[in-house]
Amino acid sequence: MSDEQRRDSLADQAAAWVPPWERPRQPAPEATAPEAADPELVPEATVPEVTGPAAPDHEGTESEAAAAPTAAPAPDVTDIAAEPATPPGSGQDAPDPVASGNPAQARDVPSRQAAGRRRVTAAPEPAPELSDTELRGALEAILLVVDEPVSELVLAQVLEQPAERVGPMLDDIAAGYTAAGHGFELRRAAGGWRLYTRPEYATYVERFVLDGQSVRLTQAALETLAVVAYKQPVTRSRISAIRGVNCDGVIRTLVTRGLVEECGTETDSGAFLYKTTTLFLEKLGLNTVHELPPLAPFLPDDVEELADATR
Repeated sequence: MSDEQRRDSLADQAAAWVPPWERPRQPAPEATAPEAADPELVPEATVPEVTGPAAPDHEGTESEAAAAPTAAPAPDVTDIAAEPATPPGSGQDAPDPVASGNPAQARDVPSRQAAGRRRVTAAPEPAPELSDTELRGALEAILLVVDEPVSELVLAQVLEQPAERVGPMLDDIAAGYTAAGHGFELRRAAGGWRLYTRPEYATYVERFVLDGQSVRLTQAALETLAVVAYKQPVTRSRISAIRGVNCDGVIRTLVTRGLVEECGTETDSGAFLYKTTTLFLEKLGLNTVHELPPLAPFLPDDVEELADATR
């Protein structure tokens, strides 16, 4: 085709072109839109060739939009990216590791479930009740190794037996030792129980233990200890006034040996107060200081005259 024929053909097409707003409206097709439009089946007359810019068509596009196939809206990528993942433990259904076919996760499920369970500690079984023979033997074994008097409550806790059985059993053991004439006896002292040698065998025990060594207290220490025992709690100045001499050194000796201890201060002067210890009661075989013998039989008859003479 020559150039002149091409120009005539284009001129004819431009002259035959009708604007969209002047085209007659066609009724919307009742049938559903085809799945895919084949460009070969569309007639050429329905596809006008546009050679220049055209104004927007608002009226004609309505019929074309009705005839055009309805396309599914594309998913919003931003919404999918912004959607947060389901956190663990949020209450939503979690995927089943067994159904998903992951054996590693399936093995971890029982361990996690077991870890979440509360561990219940079984209550300890009560201790079996000992017979009288077993209780007697256990008490004797403990009393042989103690180095200070032990109370009935401590013995009951160690043996896991009621204290109502321990007390009468100790009395029975003490009575049995005395009746059998053993060289030792079970005696209550300093709020507890302990085995002691009998006084009639003290000479032989001293000879064996001391073996020529003298551990006796001096006369000054014995006098000071007696004042503290009968006047406790008492201050150093009071002890010195009763004895008539300074007793600071003797008090320090008695404290070092564990026979005397501090027990507070005097309200008026702030001086330290002293009293006897549990070791003192143990050494004398006493349960309390109230078992000390009275002083009246040991005082001279003219004690009042002597007191008046020293003033």
